[in-house]
Amino acid sequence: MTLAPTPGQTVGPFFHYGLPYDGDRDLVPPGSPGSVVLHGTVYDGAGVPVPDALVEIWQAAPDGTIPQAAGSIRRDGWTFTGFGRASTGRDGRYAFSTLLPGSTEPGGPALWAVTLFARGLLHRLLTRAYVPGPGLEADPFLASLSPAERATLIAVPDAGVGGVVGEGYVFDIRIQGERETVFLDHLGAGSRG
Repeated sequence: MTLAPTPGQTVGPFFHYGLPYDGDRDLVPPGSPGSVVLHGTVYDGAGVPVPDALVEIWQAAPDGTIPQAAGSIRRDGWTFTGFGRASTGRDGRYAFSTLLPGSTEPGGPALWAVTLFARGLLHRLLTRAYVPGPGLEADPFLASLSPAERATLIAVPDAGVGGVVGEGYVFDIRIQGERETVFLDHLGAGSRG
């Protein structure tokens, strides 16, 4: 029996009802030793902040290993799982308390893998937020992009994270339009979407 594919349908706006959970955006307790804040704003094609979007991150531990610990949905306050989920507020802003990821390969870049869910999208959008520093020039994906496209994928250091003491990074996500974030093609065989 051959089944016909069903059409996609848009997601949201319902994220704030069922997907957030206690500690979802806190991969580590805010202000804990070594913690950083990854934050930004999600914008639509007209440059307007998107309320009720959902941003997820996956990342390596600071030593570059891939966390294998359970507990992403039920945080215990000390186990680092490498996964977090943050909904945007009415102002389109999101924030994570996390650790600075390490490179998963010698000489490679450090990055957060980012997924975006928002109303009007048929599928989630995948991208990367690269940590500025060593390894960026060696990344084949970044090398395939123009300088303007690369700039949409590199988080910007932010020492004054909304009054929070510690290191921070800004990563704004633009769904369309001017300075659109580069998204990965996860539906086909290509590396860019």
